[in-house]
Amino acid sequence: MKIKNISLAHGNGGSESKELVEGLFYSVFGNKILNKSEDAALIENGKLAFTTDSFTVNPLSFAGGDIGKLAICGTCNDLAVMGAKPKYLSIAFMIEEGFSFDELKSIIKSMHDELEKNDAIIVCGDTKVVPKGNVDKLFINTTGIGEIYYSGISASNLKEGMSILISRDIGAHGAVVFAAREGMELSTELKSDCASLYPQVKSIVDGGVNIVAMRDATRGGIAAVLNEWANASGITIEIDESKISISQEVQGICELLGFEATALANEGTFVLAVPSEDAQKALAILRQTHESSAIIGSVNSTYKGKVVLKSSWGTQRFLDLPTGELLPRIC
Repeated sequence: MKIKNISLAHGNGGSESKELVEGLFYSVFGNKILNKSEDAALIENGKLAFTTDSFTVNPLSFAGGDIGKLAICGTCNDLAVMGAKPKYLSIAFMIEEGFSFDELKSIIKSMHDELEKNDAIIVCGDTKVVPKGNVDKLFINTTGIGEIYYSGISASNLKEGMSILISRDIGAHGAVVFAAREGMELSTELKSDCASLYPQVKSIVDGGVNIVAMRDATRGGIAAVLNEWANASGITIEIDESKISISQEVQGICELLGFEATALANEGTFVLAVPSEDAQKALAILRQTHESSAIIGSVNSTYKGKVVLKSSWGTQRFLDLPTGELLPRIC
């Protein structure tokens, strides 16, 4: 490792995060469960899924959600995309002295509402209050345990000929949080995609779709997910850029600020890999929730561990892991 000091880029979910996690954490803590790098660890002989996450989003509230909703969605979604029913969560609050009690109460209400959508409960927790200036208002950590009801989902399972789908339009969360942070007045009703994915995932399972891999595209966006899959399975993922739905508002923010929508964070959008014969069935189910769902690409073996993006102009380029830090404290 060549890292001398930790930078904001090490939290971006892209290449710097990969360098830190694999170069330091895996070298010390590595084991056969951790090294699989899935959204949730499979434990107890594959009967349970186990995950943890921390939330530091700024601002605490944004169009479509707040840090409380985000915390529950983030942890439950990591369980859901591993084929697990979210059941039990722990929660830890790090609260700055002087934080508004009414605002905290509102955040707790958001968490309660989202827990009900997942039919999950908080079973333990912790609260720390620190002197003013030692934490920025409120940080939350959540850990979740889910019961596996669909097994075999893994980033290492992709094979040539499989289809890649996305559950909805991309980049809404990153765009909304950035606009709120910078005080940009949006003349539209664009909201974060922050949402619980378990109901939608269950509908895919109940529909008889053969799920190969599934992951929610949070930090690093779909670019990070696709690169992780290509690397884990040693294959090429070829994506048709014209099939990826991006709202006009998100596209406008990207063009204005030089962002790439494929690298923007999402909090209620997932990528799905299925055998080609199941692709249309999966798409029909996804579109019951979002019309913007699409089959965006396929798997081949042209370049090992690479993602190829085909433009509407007929050109091709590699879609690499995001680098640098677009938006710190996005989740």
